[in-house]
Amino acid sequence: MTQTAENTPYFDVLIIGSGAAGLSTALRLPSDLSVAVVSKERLREGCTLYAQGGVSAVLDKENDSIESHVKDTLNAGAGLCDEQIVNYTVENGPKVIEWLIENGVDFTTEESAEGDTCYHLTREGGHTHRRVIHAKDATGREIETTLLGQIKQRSNITLLERHIAVDLITGSKLGLDDQRCHGAYLLDRQQDSVNAVRSRFVVLATGGASKVYLYTSNPDISTGDGIAMAWRAGCRVGNMEFIQFHPTCLYHPQAKSFLITEAVRGEGGRLLLPDGNRFMNRFDERGELAPRDIVARAIDHEMKRLGADHLLLDVSHRSAEFIAEHFPTVQKRCLEFGIDITQEPIPVVPAAHYTCGGIVTDQQGQTDIDGLFAVGEVAYTGLHGANRMASNSLLECLVFASAAADAIATAVDTMPPPAAVPAWDESRVTDSDEEVVVSHNWDELRHFMWDYVGIVRSDKRLQRAKSRVDLLLREIDEYYGNFRISNDLIELRNLAQVADLIIRSAQSRTESRGLHYTIDYPQTDELLTSQTTILTP
Repeated sequence: MTQTAENTPYFDVLIIGSGAAGLSTALRLPSDLSVAVVSKERLREGCTLYAQGGVSAVLDKENDSIESHVKDTLNAGAGLCDEQIVNYTVENGPKVIEWLIENGVDFTTEESAEGDTCYHLTREGGHTHRRVIHAKDATGREIETTLLGQIKQRSNITLLERHIAVDLITGSKLGLDDQRCHGAYLLDRQQDSVNAVRSRFVVLATGGASKVYLYTSNPDISTGDGIAMAWRAGCRVGNMEFIQFHPTCLYHPQAKSFLITEAVRGEGGRLLLPDGNRFMNRFDERGELAPRDIVARAIDHEMKRLGADHLLLDVSHRSAEFIAEHFPTVQKRCLEFGIDITQEPIPVVPAAHYTCGGIVTDQQGQTDIDGLFAVGEVAYTGLHGANRMASNSLLECLVFASAAADAIATAVDTMPPPAAVPAWDESRVTDSDEEVVVSHNWDELRHFMWDYVGIVRSDKRLQRAKSRVDLLLREIDEYYGNFRISNDLIELRNLAQVADLIIRSAQSRTESRGLHYTIDYPQTDELLTSQTTILTP
């Protein structure tokens, strides 16, 4: 049966993702537009909520400058940043911070030397100045909860919790001549039913894909859904080989995906070997404040050299009062595992953290498909290049959410209503009696990605990974075509697709640069400077 335009749910803008990118896009859209925000879990669950560090922006104009922030970002990006995009993002940084403050975000303050109250700025890896504004060590939580409070006051915004997008609905899938997005199919996880939703515009704000790795700082929902859906719909992706591994995640048998904020090192935290000796100065003159790729690779090197399962991060030389004031979230979490960070170092290990590549967009967040936008970690804008500098991620979310909202507001009057779409067809599938296939393939995927496509790569490792992911993709495609879909199957399908894109991108880059390090090509090839890896469906 075909649903008609009259009985299919319709919104002017369908936003898939409920983190900083999705919520700020929704809030910046005109209030006369009907907007839906889709969250695959509870609305407050996502990477934004767990972001501890802060937002980088030039707020201290006496001691910092736009030019300095741009230069630091370009340096971290190792020659692959789009300088125009970097300038645009950095220049708009102060404006988006002002917008957050206007919307009630309570950033940490301090008393200046003159006795005035001002915002406390910290310094993180790759930055030459203190320019990271934060809310203690729970900035993401403060931003997410504040924006969510604003969202709930907007009568034009509908919140769809516990829904996961299955696929985008495009003109080509409907047999039309247009190259446009008409909406998406959503699995209602509470009702266990798939529904079509029509929309003039769709915004992908689904975050990254770090769950493709065995160890990650990200929550379970970071399964690359937006990247995979956009790829299947015909969008290009860029720079997928550049996966950032955060150097310092808490190492403990009961700890799951808990990141130790970059600001700990920014405020003097020292990385130590098991014998208590520092080692970072042997790898980079900036020591603990070197960019994340250098620090993560150094930790990985020392762990393998020593056969250690973790190293140490020590901030106990700072006063207990300072630690309690600046790192209450880290302190509380560590105490839950019997670690008193005022008296002893924190056991740490690198873990997959951020997807620097993603769906190719322009400066307004527009993808290759008309009416389809991508904002935040899901997108490849050119800001991060071969490595993301600390706290530029939330900055990107906020700046491009504003740009996308402006572009949609400008185009809404000229965008025709979406076409009628068919209902989800389950007439030729059955309930699965082989759920073990999903769980087994999920585990296998994350293990071989960690072993073969991790911090250090090689041609042989990548070829092994490619052989395995090809087999998984065939198995998953057969399973997907025969059985009713579930949340786990959707996520596995997306993860496998993104894993394939990461592997193919890594195989195509015959050098080491930024986050991509291969023992077969350990040097940077200057001929490849500014050469972005673009894959086309």
